[in-house]
Amino acid sequence: MVELKNDFISIRVSEKGAELQSIQDKNGKEYLWQADPKYWSRHSPILFPIVCSVNDETYRVDGKEYHLPRHGFARDAQFKLIYQSERKVTFALESSDDTRKVYPYDFTLSVSYILDDNKIGVIWHVHNDDTREIHFQIGGHPAFNIPGMKAGDNQSGRMRLDNAEPMDALHSYGDGSHEMNEVPFVEAENGIMEFSDNTWRNDSIKIHKSQLHRAELLGTDGEPEVTVDFRTPVVAFWSPFGKQAPFVCIEPWYGIGDPRGFNGEFKDKPLMNHLQPGASFMSKYEITIH
Repeated sequence: MVELKNDFISIRVSEKGAELQSIQDKNGKEYLWQADPKYWSRHSPILFPIVCSVNDETYRVDGKEYHLPRHGFARDAQFKLIYQSERKVTFALESSDDTRKVYPYDFTLSVSYILDDNKIGVIWHVHNDDTREIHFQIGGHPAFNIPGMKAGDNQSGRMRLDNAEPMDALHSYGDGSHEMNEVPFVEAENGIMEFSDNTWRNDSIKIHKSQLHRAELLGTDGEPEVTVDFRTPVVAFWSPFGKQAPFVCIEPWYGIGDPRGFNGEFKDKPLMNHLQPGASFMSKYEITIH
């Protein structure tokens, strides 16, 4: 476990999954979900090389079948610590014989966390180490404690979004699957999303087409406690349905799961990223603690 701190916040990150596991302010208040397995046993997993699921955990590269579990393998992989300073830490995962059995490409995935006063920058860097074009998706899955809610309470929370206009979401189902057709995003009105356990009856809410770039988790006083800024084409909101869980996830994604019925080539999945040999992809999202 690696710890970074400044005068405003402290964070802890595990080498397993390069996963952010704690965000505390200077008074010791915890903002990140602490992985109680009764509800959900993760904190903030990295989703790679897929986001969500491939149908039947099976996908195809040049006609050959491979198998990946939901959200890919990076979240359970052992990363290496390759850099640490007072304000920045970087972990890396390289392809191996084990990864090539389930994902037939050579790559290096680096994940960095940078502290800047009360902000945490999360940086993803994917490098193509292969001799051919590679295809991948990547995303974040940070879970935040719902302000004012305690275990046993009925779930109740609010977020302020940076788009007050009517928006669309992907048509999702309770089993986590979806279709690419759009439905009205009825959970938000004038940029305010009020959520409860019933909000998650169809699993996550997936907003695509870059309709959002900021989500603020509001405290009981109506002021933001946590802000997540992102430039991803998709953001998802999720909490486990039927559990009255005291956390909510704000998930920036470069990718989406297989639509129902999709059985084409991996490279042809919706919202796929492509890298030529020797090329790199880099992106950042930011968490602000208020």
